[in-house]
Amino acid sequence: MTVSVSTECVDALLPVVGAGLPVPLVTGTAVPYANLDCAASAPALRAVAELVATALPYYASVHRGAGYASQVSTALLENSRACVGRFLGAREEDVVVFTRNTTDALNLLAHCVPAGGSVLYLDIEHHANLLPWQRRGDVVLEAAPTLRETLTDLEAALAATPTALVAVTGASNVTGQVLPIAELAEITHRHGARIAVDAAQLAPHRRVSLRESGVDYLALSGHKLYAPYGAGVLVGRRDWLDEAPAYLAGGGAVREVGLAGTDWAPAPARHEGGTPNVLGAATLARACEELATVGGAALSAHEEALRQRLLAGLATLPEVKVLRIWAQEDERAEGAEREDCIGVVSFTVTGYHAGWLAAYLSAEHGIGVRDGRFCAHPLLARLGLGADGAVRASFGVGSSSADVDRLVQALRTLLTEGAQTDYELVEGRYAPVGDTRPIPDFAGPRSTVSSPCQSD
Repeated sequence: MTVSVSTECVDALLPVVGAGLPVPLVTGTAVPYANLDCAASAPALRAVAELVATALPYYASVHRGAGYASQVSTALLENSRACVGRFLGAREEDVVVFTRNTTDALNLLAHCVPAGGSVLYLDIEHHANLLPWQRRGDVVLEAAPTLRETLTDLEAALAATPTALVAVTGASNVTGQVLPIAELAEITHRHGARIAVDAAQLAPHRRVSLRESGVDYLALSGHKLYAPYGAGVLVGRRDWLDEAPAYLAGGGAVREVGLAGTDWAPAPARHEGGTPNVLGAATLARACEELATVGGAALSAHEEALRQRLLAGLATLPEVKVLRIWAQEDERAEGAEREDCIGVVSFTVTGYHAGWLAAYLSAEHGIGVRDGRFCAHPLLARLGLGADGAVRASFGVGSSSADVDRLVQALRTLLTEGAQTDYELVEGRYAPVGDTRPIPDFAGPRSTVSSPCQSD
């Protein structure tokens, strides 16, 4: 099949902080930053940053403060809770619990699974939705060669073993492939289980509704939803949350405390011990409001155009291999389903280490991508990749066709002309030899610390 590159320009959907940021190159020049690492941490929406500036003078303690600023902060927190619930289609009986991030939210949910209840999860998960269940000794199901076979295997596993909860990703953080969460919810409920969806990647790219999908629990992170201020959320059915012990024992989670025992508050307060992250919750809600103004169809069309443009460009480079969990069906075949993918594309380039490629793209072209195993080690292993991992490009509402074109051209330049400078390993990460690119004074000295997770 011949792949043609679209010439239609795709502009950003919403303004983000850092758009047009000049970054230095090893050549001594500077270019606007091409941020293709949104799946790891998305930039703040401009509207989100403006809210922080507006709300910060009113920041104070919440719930028990009589002062005017405390009343404002309390209203901001609780209205933010309601806003996030509306954005995610929460049912009237659902609870919105603010957490630090998706990892925190899923660990909270693992803490709330009824005693003796088994959890079933897939081997394709991000570590945030794998390690909490692995630590409990729950059941992992290996994804089949096709998505349809995977759903069939899931149903068979649920029929064979009583299960309390199925925990799945909404969209792969490695390949961008989207799972049919409404169908998964239907299968799960048919066998008496509940379903939790790691929506960290899905929610920034698709409208997700608990009510419409039938999903029981959703977890997501603000830093992937254009609100990088340290808040995440777990939204879902109240009963498990009310019956579980407090997740973080401390002030705010109680009704009454005595030396002989404690009367714990119901959710959400039960699991929000300590002073809440008011600004984090508020910015998460503001991001939800902004994304709602764009609409799910526009979000999907924007990133699909960018994704297809990138895939078409990569297809012109024989050395590049794009990663997939499930092979794409021929959509022209009878009964074939149209594949749904978010704006995430991971790939390898023959003859080049992923970390070296990421350093080259940054140092010589001002492009930010992710490299490594993306906190999905089992998935990378099943895709035949070891510790070297792959390169991941990911888009957001601030991305444009110019960003995609620069990435494709940078790879083409490497493959035809080579690199302009030499690179070396420094504390486990590749960097230009004698890197002289300045780091702003506010950041302090250049860090060489490398995470063993090569994380997302």
